[in-house]
Amino acid sequence: MKLFKVVSGAVIAAVVALAVSACAPTSTKEGTGGYIDDTVVTTKVKTQLLREDSLKSTEINVETFKGRVQLSGFVASPQMANRAVEVTRTVPGVKSVVNNMQIK
Repeated sequence: MKLFKVVSGAVIAAVVALAVSACAPTSTKEGTGGYIDDTVVTTKVKTQLLREDSLKSTEINVETFKGRVQLSGFVASPQMANRAVEVTRTVPGVKSVVNNMQIK
């Protein structure tokens, strides 16, 4: 009976260790906390873009990875693309902005 308790305890510890290590970040994959932080930044950027009357922000896609925000989609002019980048840079948590927007 004592051996059973030791073996079952070791198995439970191994399962917990694997579950915790699956949430750990790597250089190409975010951890759970980082993912939540980036989701918050993405939401804040989208909110700021929606508030900007001069932009058709529904045509701008926003993706965030470790504070690096990528803007893609379509805008009517280079000035609108620049304005979207300016607005994005003002959002707390944004470390850098990549502009992949296309002019239509």
